[in-house]
Amino acid sequence: MKLITKFELATKSKPELHGLLRDMFNELAGSEPNTHQRRNALASIKNIQRERLVQRQGVLEVILIV
Repeated sequence: MKLITKFELATKSKPELHGLLRDMFNELAGSEPNTHQRRNALASIKNIQRERLVQRQGVLEVILIV
């Protein structure tokens, strides 16, 4: 399992992020404890969740400015 970085996620749409998050949860569920696959899945999930928050905050900032 390859780690998904914040730079890769910055150009993804909301549906793409949702799909990646689902895929990473499935990878996590199928991984063995204490493996690099599990660590990468967990780190990728964290990165995806952060990007979703960044995108959500960007929308909120636009709404607050208007």
